[in-house]
Amino acid sequence: MYGNIFDTHAHYDDSRFEEDRDELLCSLKVKGVSHIVNCGCDLKSSLSTLNLAEKYDFIFAAIGVHAHEAEETTEDDLAEIEKLYSNKKVVAVGEIGLDYHYDFSPRERQIEIFERQLILANKLNLPVIVHDREAHEDTMNLLKKHRPKGVVHCFSGSAEMAKEIVKLGMYIGIGGAVTFKNAKKPIEVVEYLPLDRLLLETDAPYMTPVPFRGQRCDSAHIAYTAEKIAEIKGIEAQELIDICNENAKRLFNIT
Repeated sequence: MYGNIFDTHAHYDDSRFEEDRDELLCSLKVKGVSHIVNCGCDLKSSLSTLNLAEKYDFIFAAIGVHAHEAEETTEDDLAEIEKLYSNKKVVAVGEIGLDYHYDFSPRERQIEIFERQLILANKLNLPVIVHDREAHEDTMNLLKKHRPKGVVHCFSGSAEMAKEIVKLGMYIGIGGAVTFKNAKKPIEVVEYLPLDRLLLETDAPYMTPVPFRGQRCDSAHIAYTAEKIAEIKGIEAQELIDICNENAKRLFNIT
């Protein structure tokens, strides 16, 4: 069993954890999980995320407005969310970004909300956790414009895009997709990616790695993602996990 696992992206406030959330979270430390960043997507989930972070010493909070929620988010919501950043358990602005796959919110509104939060993150000196799905060009344009600290999570771009992200001083989050049978692009990204720019994540309860694909994901499943990445990189899985732990602590300013 591995130790020192830092899951940099999870959603334990999700309804799929409703029946056994506390039992599961209490079991994760025994399974080698040392830190989790739980990500909000709107005011409600940001408040839920903060409650989890205050309850569990190893959970930290990222709060913000996701692309899907951009249209429904009001100015009052944004003002209330901004107040939450004063809490010491908040380590990032996220999950924020663009999603042109589902287009649940109009693209102009997505861009507006994303850009406002990039500006806020720089003002607060906090890293961002960026969602980018089928919106690579606009995402890169905004990141190059504002140059935040942060990570592009669940990275779905090319190795060429990953190089641009790294040039900006940002990190790449790799999750269960690298274990999938059709994982050509994620493997190419991992082959290129410098070890000091790599973060491990689950996106729990989603993106469960093989051999548990289709089941609910939790932070202990990072072991399978780490084994695949370590195989690609030609190092031991525990060494990879340790490197990624230090990367995450550095990015999120956790001692």
